Amino acid sequence: MDASTIPSDDVVRVLDPDGTPVGDTDVGLSQDRLRDALRLLIRSRRLDRECLALQRQGELTVYPPFEGQEAAQIGSALALGPDDFVFPSFRELAVAIARDVNLVEYLQYHRGTWHGGAYDAIASRFAPICVPVATQIVHAVGWALGAKLDETGTCAIAYFGDGSASEGDFHEGANLAAVLRAPVILFCQNNGWAISVPAEEQFAAPIAARAAGYGMPGVRVDGNDLLAVYSVTRDAVERARRGDGPTLIEALTYRIGAHSTADDAGRYRDDASVEAWRAKDPIERFRRWLVSAGHADDAFVAEAEREADGWALDVRSAVVALGTPQSDDLLAFAYANPPAELRQGRDA
Repeated sequence: MDASTIPSDDVVRVLDPDGTPVGDTDVGLSQDRLRDALRLLIRSRRLDRECLALQRQGELTVYPPFEGQEAAQIGSALALGPDDFVFPSFRELAVAIARDVNLVEYLQYHRGTWHGGAYDAIASRFAPICVPVATQIVHAVGWALGAKLDETGTCAIAYFGDGSASEGDFHEGANLAAVLRAPVILFCQNNGWAISVPAEEQFAAPIAARAAGYGMPGVRVDGNDLLAVYSVTRDAVERARRGDGPTLIEALTYRIGAHSTADDAGRYRDDASVEAWRAKDPIERFRRWLVSAGHADDAFVAEAEREADGWALDVRSAVVALGTPQSDDLLAFAYANPPAELRQGRDA
């Protein structure tokens, strides 16, 4: 697949890049929820850019930007129920925003003060940030199997990139989920790059096409189209709740920025492809449709942007004010009854 284009023949799409409807825009979101979706999109981009600034100023150790992927994350997150469980990689800050995770505690991971984030994963239904590539997929399948056995009526969703789909954990997790009919959604954000490796050098066929080999549905969706992403994820959630098993979703999007603040994307891709994808901006696409459809006006958009500015600065201030973690924390969570060697190390 050419990383600068989205094929259209087998991709679910509701809005064209210019915001023109090409499908049914009634996906089950009320007018209030549609406006909330735009607020979340705007907040996500504003905080993403603030985090980039924080890293450059030495307040975060490293940060993985997600500009361009906001619709894939917010659209899918809105389709989840409050008790469903999210298993993220390291790039799902927008999902955390939509799920109301404590963002200052979340960003402690990127500040280097708490591994995986300091938030309560059980209470927030948002697993710790996962950097090892693709391991969160098997975690999600395991949790979903437990939910099935407990008959909770809930599901899990694993977020991962196209690079993770080349890992063994993806295949093992997908196979186990399908065989055991686990209520889980495997949500691949195919952003065109596995760090510096382009999609066309990773796989010869769509990632979603692999689903047939495992015996589950596979769906390709325009990941920059919030309405389409919400629609296909909602269908996958409903399928999981019915006991019909997992779904693999491949959301076609693009990583506008670098893989992380430790990466120089200019070494492996050209500016032309980035600019081509900027023209498919997911927030502008949704905003144009929302305003033209009469669900919001320019005054609402301006207020949402002002509100996001103040909110992001509040998060920034709280992150900068974080103190140094207690040294005891380093050894506090491995053993209920620490062995003598660990107690000696702690005391030393």
